[in-house]
Amino acid sequence: MKTFRLCLAVAGAVLLGAEAHSANIQFANPVLPGDFPDPSIVRVGEDYWATATSSEWAPLYPILHSRDLVNWELKGHVFDTKPAWSSANYWAPEIHHFNNRFYVYYTARENKFGGRLHLAVATAENPLGPWTDHGPLIGQEDGSIDAYAVQDENNEMYLLWKNDGNSRNEPTFIWAQKLSEDGTRLVGDMHKLIRNDSPWEGNLVEGPAVIRRNGYFYLFYAGNGCCGLHCTYAAGVARSKKLLGPYEKNPNNPILINNEQWRCPGHGSIVTTADGRDFFLYHAYHSKDTVYVGRQGILDEIKWGEDGWPVIGKNKTASVEAPSPHGKAQRLEPEFQDDFSADKLGLQWQWSHWTQPEVRLENGHLALRMAEVKTNMHFGAVVGVRTTVGDYAATTVVENRLKPGAQAGLFAFGDRQNALGVLLGDGKITVLRLQKNIPEVLASAEAPALQKIHLRLSAEAGHKFRFSFWNGRDWQALGNSSEGNYLPPWDRGVRVALTVGGADNAEARFDWIRIVPRTSQYAQQ
Repeated sequence: MKTFRLCLAVAGAVLLGAEAHSANIQFANPVLPGDFPDPSIVRVGEDYWATATSSEWAPLYPILHSRDLVNWELKGHVFDTKPAWSSANYWAPEIHHFNNRFYVYYTARENKFGGRLHLAVATAENPLGPWTDHGPLIGQEDGSIDAYAVQDENNEMYLLWKNDGNSRNEPTFIWAQKLSEDGTRLVGDMHKLIRNDSPWEGNLVEGPAVIRRNGYFYLFYAGNGCCGLHCTYAAGVARSKKLLGPYEKNPNNPILINNEQWRCPGHGSIVTTADGRDFFLYHAYHSKDTVYVGRQGILDEIKWGEDGWPVIGKNKTASVEAPSPHGKAQRLEPEFQDDFSADKLGLQWQWSHWTQPEVRLENGHLALRMAEVKTNMHFGAVVGVRTTVGDYAATTVVENRLKPGAQAGLFAFGDRQNALGVLLGDGKITVLRLQKNIPEVLASAEAPALQKIHLRLSAEAGHKFRFSFWNGRDWQALGNSSEGNYLPPWDRGVRVALTVGGADNAEARFDWIRIVPRTSQYAQQ
């Protein structure tokens, strides 16, 4: 039977038996393992729906579902292809439910030279779609990002967002403006709520999320540098009797900082359970796997102190483990595999929104085709999946019947200019490093005379890679360990990707792929 699983392997995680008393059942962060930045969440009845940043990977804006806040299933996406008005930078979607409709307010760059970052909105009757895009709402001169919809004290809907002043070394503000009754346009005047004026906030405040409690609107936000190995992100909160202010910032800010396991926490949204508890779903880097896995989804309960200010986690840091919100055990699946027996590509697969690959699933194979001449001939077609830990082994089988000049590959993939992997083509198996679009062959061997070739990529700490192939008797190493610390773009994690390129109309056929933690016995075989 075909399987397609989201890897939920988390160091130190404990899966407790379903028979245990619900009060004693713990869950382990992350609840969204892998690259799910800027997560947003909404509850409708007994259902929780979430989405997250896509950046440059399509399909755009995942739609995830849960009944217990700790076990999530990817159910679809908002857009299969990018909206015609847009070109790139698909960030910070916020999912809301009002007017008996679902709304996703999102960020994207307009489709013209020097295009600005805009906020836009899409709507649907059902979170699984179909989604209707209503286009841009606003794009300030320095850019507008990180939308959040909220109802004010008069039950009127407003949109909050951040201007991207930090991109010009200028101040940033959290803004608010009233929404039209149907939620698809901005009306009335713009209002400034807060700006970056505290040392810990650095050159920005962003990622607003609001909840009304105890007569106050509490504005949660993030400050400082979100991304990369040298990130400085943290989260703070301000409050006001009225949505439009004036706001006072918590004197105990920031309310979320680093700990030994989770770094640079921030940019999330708030959900309230049916029994009235508040939870914050936000992102952070794992201290070991860091940028190579990406910003992962962390869940923490919001407690309300005697002074009226919110408290998150333990000692202002992300929880490693915590009581399960609905008393449900966490289902941990330690691997990902796909044998391509379904009738279409599984939802976990992604590709560059710049070029949608030509894909066919037939007779238990994935046929990946390079349909036309590309500027980057190494990667005429690419499909990839998120990594969820830094230590893993990925193995695939490719049929050894490529046309002359064609190459089929298994790569640790940052983007189309930065990748590191193993290629089969023209009778050879080659380790290729592509950095800033400059190729370098690191090792090469004659391909065995087999109908099917097994290729393997092994990762340590997310950025140290070894490559090998099956020669018919055992695994044969290709060269030495290769450094891939240049791979992830600043806002993304590394993907494991299947590729084809090298010649016009090249096609490769893959039998299956399996990605397992390197602690697994399978990974050591």
